[in-house]
Amino acid sequence: MAEEKSSLHIDTDWKKQAQEEKRRLVEEAEKKKQADSAASAAAAPTRSGEGDVGDGRRRLPIASFASIVQSIMTQALYYLGDIATAAGEGAVNLDMAKHHIDSLSVLEEKTKGNLNAEEQKFLDAALYETRMRFVAIAGQIINQ
Repeated sequence: MAEEKSSLHIDTDWKKQAQEEKRRLVEEAEKKKQADSAASAAAAPTRSGEGDVGDGRRRLPIASFASIVQSIMTQALYYLGDIATAAGEGAVNLDMAKHHIDSLSVLEEKTKGNLNAEEQKFLDAALYETRMRFVAIAGQIINQ
């Protein structure tokens, strides 16, 4: 009797579409936020340490909730291999990626009820995107 190897077939096409849609929404939200920040920065006087200092140095971004979320998300995506360094490919380190995703979860828990709708939507999208990428990358590693 020949043994049949049972395998789980998962249709990843819908997952890819959902991931791309979430990524597009996050990018649009970030572009809008940057445009709003740029408009308010141009209208408001700069604080100490911000803005051009006359010697060609770049302006520091305004510290915001979105910049914190974006920073942690970027680190998670780097450790999932989605962001490459100048030297070449990205590094896959699931433990570090999980740590950064968990950090986003802690941020979500500690800010519950204190975020406006836009901030909550941005955090939710960041958590969704990083979690889905983690599952996808972990699944690829397991199936190798």
